[in-house]
Amino acid sequence: MNDLTPDATSTAQALFARAQKLDAADPLASYRSLFYGTDPATAANTQGMPIAYFDGNSLGRPALASFDRIEKFLRADWGTRLIRSWDEQWMELPLELGDALGAAALGAAPGQTFIGDSTSVLLYKLARAAVAPLSEDVERAKKAAHPIAAGRGGRTEIVVDSDNFPTDRYLLEGIAAERGMTLRWIDADTSAGVTPEQVAAALSEKTALVLLSHVAYRSGFMADGPGITKLVHDAGALILWDLSHSVGSVVVELDAWGADLAVGCGYKYLCGGPGSPAFGYVRADLQDTLEQPIQGWMGVADVFAMGPEYVAAAGIRRFITGTPPVIGMLALHDPIAMIAEVGIAAIRAKSIALTEFAIEVTDALLAPLGVTLATPREASQRGGHVTLNHPAMREVNAALWEVDVIPDYRDPHGLRIGLSPLTTSFTETHLGMLAVRDALLRLA
Repeated sequence: MNDLTPDATSTAQALFARAQKLDAADPLASYRSLFYGTDPATAANTQGMPIAYFDGNSLGRPALASFDRIEKFLRADWGTRLIRSWDEQWMELPLELGDALGAAALGAAPGQTFIGDSTSVLLYKLARAAVAPLSEDVERAKKAAHPIAAGRGGRTEIVVDSDNFPTDRYLLEGIAAERGMTLRWIDADTSAGVTPEQVAAALSEKTALVLLSHVAYRSGFMADGPGITKLVHDAGALILWDLSHSVGSVVVELDAWGADLAVGCGYKYLCGGPGSPAFGYVRADLQDTLEQPIQGWMGVADVFAMGPEYVAAAGIRRFITGTPPVIGMLALHDPIAMIAEVGIAAIRAKSIALTEFAIEVTDALLAPLGVTLATPREASQRGGHVTLNHPAMREVNAALWEVDVIPDYRDPHGLRIGLSPLTTSFTETHLGMLAVRDALLRLA
């Protein structure tokens, strides 16, 4: 193990004092206590409880209110009301909770967002719906009410970047094969992300759909949502935004952007729990134009008619397929309400401050050990996590988990520091970053 120099020790102490001052001035500090496992005393005295949790961008902490909500659901809504709860509340939950999320974190007016299915299934649904009117469907497409859909016959290309999340890429490969289409790849920088210039170069009269992540899962790069959306529309195509690393952490304004479609998961910054259902957004004027490809009984005009053929419901309900995952939605309620109460602008301000502090600690304590930043320094291009590169980061990650400091590892050589604004403190960030330094020193 290498010894720390007096200067390094002094710098660490100064950063600790700065972290404490930032926590004292943090207007969102009180919300941290509303989540399980954030009490430092509890963390220090409970075996396995993280001392520093840097993975809120993969799996958020549970809200304390979710414990009571889930127990009440078991004893009352399910246990006592039983099947009556479908008529009393459950049938409308996907739309009601979708509207709440749209207002709190997506910049979406009511009637455009729904909750249900996994992120992968919703990505397939909306991407497949977006590429339906191809050359063999020209006449039907011409009759569509929406001008973009009406002019999309003969469009045979889907644009996606090489560093998008694997599921996004795999799904599009399958859809392209199914529909006889071609994937047009944008070669993305793994330490940055997709730029408007790259998108413009990939677009043509053949483009049917562009699918991009708003915040890159590896680098944390935040794309230009409104700028890229306009480029895609100018080319006559549709855009599908993956908001999995955006929602609840950065400002998203789907309506203002003019976005067509969006999908995101519920278990990261929304703290819905492992495998909680995802959300889908379909812009209002596209809802009766696009045909969803997984037709099910919950998406029909009259659910209990049990008719001989599928007749799609009007509006956003047509994008629901099967029985809503009611239990899976429970833990989403309270975090969404907190986001609405705090305001996404305040959450974004805290996110910027946290990531800037993490970068400051990196420059002062980790850069001398050979660590490089694989995330944009410019706040307007940075989401809610910071990725640090070093050849030993795979081993560092494993060592940190052993001492209850929990980041995660992503190739190549990347340690992701996920900082969830409602649950992460500056002091916690400082302690975790010191543990990264100490692990590097031990492995040197």
